[in-house]
Amino acid sequence: MAYRIAGIDVHKKMLAVVVSDVEVAGEYQFERRRFGSSPEQLRSLAAWFAEREVEEVVMESTAQYWRPVWEALERYWQPHRRMRADARAGSSTLYLAQAQSNRGARGRKKDFPDAERLVKRLVAQELILSFVPDVEQRLWRTVMRRKYQVTCNRVQLQNRLECLLEEAHIKLSSLVSDLLGASARRMLQALADGETNAAALAELASRRLRATPEQLADALGACADLHPVYRRLLKLTLDELRVMEDHMAQLEHEMAHLLSAHQTAVQRLAEVPGLGVDSAQQIIAEVGAGAATFPSAKNLASWVGACPGDEESAEVNYSHRSPKGNRQMRRVLNQAANAAVKTKGSIFELVYRRLVPRLGHAQAIGAIAHRLCRLIWKILHQGVSYEERGPAVTKHRAQRRAAKMIRELRSLGYRVEQICAPASSPAC
Repeated sequence: MAYRIAGIDVHKKMLAVVVSDVEVAGEYQFERRRFGSSPEQLRSLAAWFAEREVEEVVMESTAQYWRPVWEALERYWQPHRRMRADARAGSSTLYLAQAQSNRGARGRKKDFPDAERLVKRLVAQELILSFVPDVEQRLWRTVMRRKYQVTCNRVQLQNRLECLLEEAHIKLSSLVSDLLGASARRMLQALADGETNAAALAELASRRLRATPEQLADALGACADLHPVYRRLLKLTLDELRVMEDHMAQLEHEMAHLLSAHQTAVQRLAEVPGLGVDSAQQIIAEVGAGAATFPSAKNLASWVGACPGDEESAEVNYSHRSPKGNRQMRRVLNQAANAAVKTKGSIFELVYRRLVPRLGHAQAIGAIAHRLCRLIWKILHQGVSYEERGPAVTKHRAQRRAAKMIRELRSLGYRVEQICAPASSPAC
């Protein structure tokens, strides 16, 4: 029986599709056909694959244009193949190939030859294939990556706000640690509403602020003759900030609702030094609630790019530079590693202090990120909990961290119940 594989060269408005029987000896014989990228055309593509009894499909990851093609085949073609009584093991499989692994000779790029090359290199196992999670996990990724984009936009807005204040000769950022904190927000809002008295603006600051009222009044002295345009621009910036914070809160509650069935996994990850509830959600969105796709911690570290690379020739290794891997996971791991080494008394602090004289800060952080990656796999895959065994762990510090994590979980909408200790130990 013929074993047919289809290759798809994906574009925004059209698809170049080829189908070939890969078990026939000799040269490949390809059947070519063009399809559009509209929903109706994608349903026709799935029906055509079912008619030609295609067993496997490989496509190129072209920007975001591969996503509707993948979802259409996942919805219309895969169920049809799996219901067949003669379906082979591994049939009805979709593959997403990295575009770099399907490059042709320079100046010889064409649509159908690119699709044919996909089939040939898939059979020869020369393609670098990407991990595409299931529908539910793709939804988690969409929400968490959108939340990260909003966070980046908030940082950019803060930088633009500081530039605006410097242009208006308002030196508030020199006296407050957080320009978007509660005290600074009250003063900026009053300034945007038309307040011209610097002393009155300084009175709005919190008493815990290190700057004195006289210093604040001096920094805000330009408000007396501030041009109205600056006030209007400041008001627009503060309104935009409130919209971003509202979006952020909605995304947090949306993600908490989506991961409500995996609350225990979020809690176990959040207990690790350097991680929190938000970073735990990002990790689960990228690797899954049980990291089931990765059979070992080494596989996960290799996919993330948190392990040393090998560039060997003639038995000489010329570079240990880590592979690129998953950018989102590398970012989270590097941030978590930098936070973990600052946790007093943790094992990560000890390992960092042992490695940094020999490797330097950057490589030591990379080694800590590698350890965190393997630990994450163990927690998710085996369902274990983290237990800190550093030398300076005190009961008071552990209770403070647990209380902080419980507050974060409850603020996101999770239901957390605190269980009291047994009678033999002190009450909670």
